[in-house]
Amino acid sequence: MSLSPARLDRFARHIVLPEIGGAGQVALASKHVAVIGLGGIGSPALQYLAASGIGRFTLVDDDVVEGSNLQRQTIFTNRDVGHGKATSARRWLANFDDALDASISDSRISSENAGELIAGADLVLDGTDNFATRLAVSDACVAERTPLLSAAVGRFQGQVGAFAGHLADEPCYRCFVGDAFDAEDCDTCAEDGMLGAMAGWAGSFAALQAVRALLNGVSALGDPQYGKLHILDGLKPGLRTLNLSKDPACKGCG
Repeated sequence: MSLSPARLDRFARHIVLPEIGGAGQVALASKHVAVIGLGGIGSPALQYLAASGIGRFTLVDDDVVEGSNLQRQTIFTNRDVGHGKATSARRWLANFDDALDASISDSRISSENAGELIAGADLVLDGTDNFATRLAVSDACVAERTPLLSAAVGRFQGQVGAFAGHLADEPCYRCFVGDAFDAEDCDTCAEDGMLGAMAGWAGSFAALQAVRALLNGVSALGDPQYGKLHILDGLKPGLRTLNLSKDPACKGCG
């Protein structure tokens, strides 16, 4: 694959970075990312993933846009209210860069269909808002041997972790949270609140980590950081990193 003059100009600020370079930009153009959940995490993450030149997306969300989403879900506008998030996200993507390919699903992701929805992706970015869905996505990633970036945000805190449970020494998301949450929802931002800019920080940080993972073995920036959980604190502000271990008894990857 080579880049046209127009694409070279568009991504010139990437290409001049020694840590990415031409080889890295060409690699990003060939990658396929599945974004599960197009809300507070998925919206800003998609913006920066698309801006980085990733060539193909699968966009999954069964929800519709509500007026209260606009405080933090930055790809949507007033005209999108009442419309499906997946359809609206694809429209945003087409307006932003019509050279990018996108397929969508407005089905609710579950253990029954997760494998099919992420099939063929080089990376899955999960920004969903309940544990049952996150665990279903994690199990599917292990089965499909696909790396997972799992991101969450609430109030003034965010979390972004990279998982590769299909690898012998790396944890999956289930190793991190265990099995207790298979049928339980998380606290919602409707109940607890959320600073809109906090969702932007977590989503853009997830996009940065996705680019790192996708460039693994290609350029100097490449470093998937599997088994690391980054905790973002918007009140201090600050960031700290935890190292996660594989659980030998994990029913997802053990």
